[in-house]
Amino acid sequence: MTHKVHFRTFDIELEVADGQTILDAALAAKIDYPCGCQSGNCGACKSRLFTGKVDLAPYSEFALETSERDQGLVLACRSVPLTDCEIAPLDQDEVVAHPHRVMDCKIGRITEATHDIRVIQIDVIGGGPFSFSPGQYAALTFSGLPPRDFSMANRADEDRLEFHIRRITGGKVSDHILDQLKVGDRVNVEGPYGVSYLRKLHRGPILAVAGSTGLAPIKSIVGSALQIGMKQSIYLYLGVRDERDLYMTDALELLATDYPSLTFTPVLSEPSEQVKYRSGLVTDAVLSDFDDLDGCKAYIAGPPAMVEMAVEKFQLLGIRREDCHADAFYTEAEKAILDQGE
Repeated sequence: MTHKVHFRTFDIELEVADGQTILDAALAAKIDYPCGCQSGNCGACKSRLFTGKVDLAPYSEFALETSERDQGLVLACRSVPLTDCEIAPLDQDEVVAHPHRVMDCKIGRITEATHDIRVIQIDVIGGGPFSFSPGQYAALTFSGLPPRDFSMANRADEDRLEFHIRRITGGKVSDHILDQLKVGDRVNVEGPYGVSYLRKLHRGPILAVAGSTGLAPIKSIVGSALQIGMKQSIYLYLGVRDERDLYMTDALELLATDYPSLTFTPVLSEPSEQVKYRSGLVTDAVLSDFDDLDGCKAYIAGPPAMVEMAVEKFQLLGIRREDCHADAFYTEAEKAILDQGE
């Protein structure tokens, strides 16, 4: 049985098939509906349901909080209509639109950043040009392996795409990248995706918090903000476990020297010896450094648990929930647990 769904923003009505999500129907009809992960993790497709009822498949509470669900908000990617409906995506500040690309690329450089992190630089061979906003991500597909999402670390004006990949226990894709990938290998890059991008019109302070390879999108955001001449204070925090997990600190410290508006603070949660850097949780470091960050925008990237904790704690400093920008990345094992509703 089909149900009619009216998309208020686009003034379009569609017949949605039984068992089909609202987002799938919209994308199939070539509606430019905002979306990211399409699996209930990121919140990019958060929408207001004006009329009707939907069945919501399991999703992360980071993407949709209980209080938001009580206010009539849903995730289009998890919403299967039970009746005729009317829906609209939430308004976004500084909406960006980039052409969706599927590109043939090759590996141009591989750098061993740490014992379990590789920085790869990629050249576009065909399907470009590729445009994106700092903080967005793409799906990378290596030969014979499933696609995986990784954030761009380069600025949008730079020719080579840069990605930071950390080994995931039992991860076939990360094992391939760290153990077998070589310069010249081909890779498919599709995107861009994500809503945690730099808001260029914002004039208040910027708080940029990265956990491990969450540094990739944060590096793109901070580097781009400085490059285009944004003058406000930028507070960059990098949280890792111990000394051997730190990378790019020399370059970031030099960047902070060149740009007085930038403050860079590495934080080690479990340092193995006495070091010059802060110790503890990176979120706690932020809370101890500030009393009030009203008017600030926060960009957060890293493990989902860290991101969720940061969004919760930073609101105590006066940062509004809608000013906390983050795309939560889950491992395939974490996604499987979520899909099972556990």
